[in-house]
Amino acid sequence: MATTRGGDALGTTTRQGSAQQFDVVWERDVMVAMRDGIRLATDIYRPALNGRAVERAFPVLLERTPYNKLRVDLISTARLFARRGYVVALQDVRGRFNSEGEWYPFALEGPDGFDTVTWLTEHSWCNSRIGTMGLSYSGSDQTALATLDPPGLAAQFVSEGMSNYHTSAMRQGGAMELRFVIYAFQMAITSREAASNRPLRLLLERERANIREWLRRAPIRAGVSPLRHIPSYERWVLDVLTHGDYDDYWKQFGLNVEEYYDRHPDIPVYLLTGWYDSYCRSVTDNYVALSRSKRGPIRLIIGGWPHSTAPIGQTWSGDADFGPDAAVEYNDLRLRWFDQQLKGLETGLDDEPPVHVMVMGGGSGRKNDDGRLDAGGTWRSLADWPPPSMQPAPYYLQPGGGLGPERPQSGVTPSSYRFDPADPVPTIGGNISVAYEIMPPGGYDQRGRSDVFGATDHLPLAARHDVLVFQTPPLDRDLTLIGPVSVNLWASSSAIDTDFTAKLMDVYPPNADYPDGYALNLSDSIIRARYRNSREHAELMTPGEIYEFTVVLYPIGNVFKAGHRIRLDISSSNFPRFDVNPNTGEPLGLSNRLMAADQTVFHDAGHPSHIVVPIVPEG
Repeated sequence: MATTRGGDALGTTTRQGSAQQFDVVWERDVMVAMRDGIRLATDIYRPALNGRAVERAFPVLLERTPYNKLRVDLISTARLFARRGYVVALQDVRGRFNSEGEWYPFALEGPDGFDTVTWLTEHSWCNSRIGTMGLSYSGSDQTALATLDPPGLAAQFVSEGMSNYHTSAMRQGGAMELRFVIYAFQMAITSREAASNRPLRLLLERERANIREWLRRAPIRAGVSPLRHIPSYERWVLDVLTHGDYDDYWKQFGLNVEEYYDRHPDIPVYLLTGWYDSYCRSVTDNYVALSRSKRGPIRLIIGGWPHSTAPIGQTWSGDADFGPDAAVEYNDLRLRWFDQQLKGLETGLDDEPPVHVMVMGGGSGRKNDDGRLDAGGTWRSLADWPPPSMQPAPYYLQPGGGLGPERPQSGVTPSSYRFDPADPVPTIGGNISVAYEIMPPGGYDQRGRSDVFGATDHLPLAARHDVLVFQTPPLDRDLTLIGPVSVNLWASSSAIDTDFTAKLMDVYPPNADYPDGYALNLSDSIIRARYRNSREHAELMTPGEIYEFTVVLYPIGNVFKAGHRIRLDISSSNFPRFDVNPNTGEPLGLSNRLMAADQTVFHDAGHPSHIVVPIVPEG
């Protein structure tokens, strides 16, 4: 039965899920055969009484993972749900841990997921109502299997998963996110090949410790890195590195749902992400597509957290703290969802608006007791995403580094800088998902630190010669931005191919804790010039010719307090988040040369470069 409790962090009156009624028994490594004969190791957790499984049918929850189904947090979650009347299946994906086959990330997760769901429905302990859950890879493989519409699939809780790995994950704006190179090194250490070959595992551990040096030697070349000892891992990295065009490779079911929304079943789906999650744009894209085309219900929650499970239960991301209400009880939320959708219990979810977002900002701007920026934050319930009241507003780049709603004049001198790919702008925070010791995720003051990879000083990024800064005067009133963000940029280059980056910040005024103020990163992105017109077909530039570029940033939710400034930085690199463009126009991932490029950004009446911000009127 459902029980009632008071208001939670979302500011709503909610009811908890079903109570604990059972013990748990489990069976390890049940080998489930796929259509090609490969068997996947699956652990089954069942409700029990007096040490014996209850012999009746229950709804089933499935989580498929490449990170070991024996991980402590997965086991504790499986037991939690089994005690409350669910059968839980945890499965190692193909080629990982105790499952057979070769692991080539994501590619076969759709068919393997379909076959697993079908297998679950054939058992007497399954009542033919199956839900899926999981985060990151385990979020993406849920969406992959859903596009094949397996029988029995009745609800999903998809956390921080993909929509299209070419759009906003492995690649973004045509550039590669180098976190996936680091990811391959990490996954190689826990590969079946390394588990059976101790010298290989020690080699991989040593080279993972040298990942900074490997990043400096990027791009990875075939037969050179230690990944050559595990061919499928090396092949995957090289495929992602060299497949810049949006072609059939990226349209595989496991890498893409954007192409297959029409095949997605009309079932309830709860989508979860965070402003600093590497999949925030993907998750909001999925919400928009599914909520417009399905009855659902389709729900969305966006917190202040970065990628991974643990931050969902914490109040900060990076150096920014959003207040005591920022954390969410992850399993409580998932239990309420599945109780509502798979058991038909009244948990209160149907009475709530479909979208909940943690709107950052509103804090004191001082250091809190933990030494973090008191950014503040408030949960808001929305009728939809983007918010129906949102008003997209252009803020134009102005001469002298200004930014505002006034259109620029004619005859304005453009802004220029030299981009040297041998000295890229270092990544400081943002939407990162792996290698946190190299690229800590979340919000940070945009200045160098000793722990920032590639930083050679402690100066602000704004002091670099290759960073153009445009910002508003101090705001005379609070301004709330909730929704998608994009930049329209008119620019030219001396190179035939190059990159342009954009980063949106909330600039806090100076105070006793931050005497130079605090430039908090909110969102960023990149565009590779050869893909300015089409991501399907590369088109090099003519040096000196002016082109229009569109940079799609990650969505935001932030209150800019009176006295703060809205700031936009334009540059040509953000390393090692994105691979560095050598500016030579050679095939991607294969160039061994670097060439400096002279970049010019125009902001006049004929070339009105601007950022489109999502203003939400108060009230």
